[in-house]
Amino acid sequence: MLQVENLKKSFGDVEAVRGVTFKISRGEVIGLLGPNGAGKTTTMRLVTGFLKPDEGSIWVNGISALEDPEEARQQIGYLPENAPSYHDMEVTEFLTYVAHLRKVPLEKQNSYLRETIELCGLEEVVGRQIGQLSRGFKQRVCLAQALIHKPPLLILDEPTTGLDPHQIQEIRSLIKAIGKERTVILSTHIMQEVQAVCSKALIISRGGLVGEGSLDDLVQKGKGGSRYFVKIKAPQEELERKISGLTGLTAEIQKAEANGGWQNVLMKSEEQNDQSEEIFKWVVNNQWSLAELRRETTSLEEIFLELTKQ
Repeated sequence: MLQVENLKKSFGDVEAVRGVTFKISRGEVIGLLGPNGAGKTTTMRLVTGFLKPDEGSIWVNGISALEDPEEARQQIGYLPENAPSYHDMEVTEFLTYVAHLRKVPLEKQNSYLRETIELCGLEEVVGRQIGQLSRGFKQRVCLAQALIHKPPLLILDEPTTGLDPHQIQEIRSLIKAIGKERTVILSTHIMQEVQAVCSKALIISRGGLVGEGSLDDLVQKGKGGSRYFVKIKAPQEELERKISGLTGLTAEIQKAEANGGWQNVLMKSEEQNDQSEEIFKWVVNNQWSLAELRRETTSLEEIFLELTKQ
């Protein structure tokens, strides 16, 4: 659906995008992550044709964005951050106007309009002026204008900015529904948004791609190894001695409880595979009591911070 190869863009002496390469398949919902100034928005503007790259190639649905930019743009629906809309126009009037700009054939405009209004949940506000709508409905209208020509690729830049928690949940649910029929790229710096909506992520830092893959793969690749929380009832000195003799695991006593002799231990392993069984056997062989043993999950936020640190 989208193939980007060795994409480069500079503004004066500043390299905004440095050799970015990635491929997105049809039907995927991808999170484009990066800190402010990382190059996310520039990358999206290059893909959508608003900017021309200094080097590299962009293929959208099999069409070269450099050789046939107009046809490539027809394959894309784009919702920029803080997208403008005509507040004095009614919802239907505005979407009909955008359909005309997008060269939707006249005989198809009514059906496209009806389907888009239904998909975006705008039935109750079709006859109202956009300026009279809530922030949540305004964002739905902006999303509808990006969909009115039925593009196979939808690119969204910070689509929940300025929304309240209820509106955010509604927009996220809408994006997931749209993602069942189209390829979606969601640019955001909000980890929860990617985890709630996306199946894969691309992480950009300082203009370059520093991580990509499924969310699970990124977690595994980013930090490496595994962490375990273990609550053991054992004498302090004996536990410290046995910990120092461990192989393949490092351990740190985080807290010794005053009553009962319970010790909270954080164990780390360089291995990706689950070593809970080995830790359990180690505790049993030492004839200690075990109250809790859990493998801790590295969060996407930790991976993001690790991959984008200066």
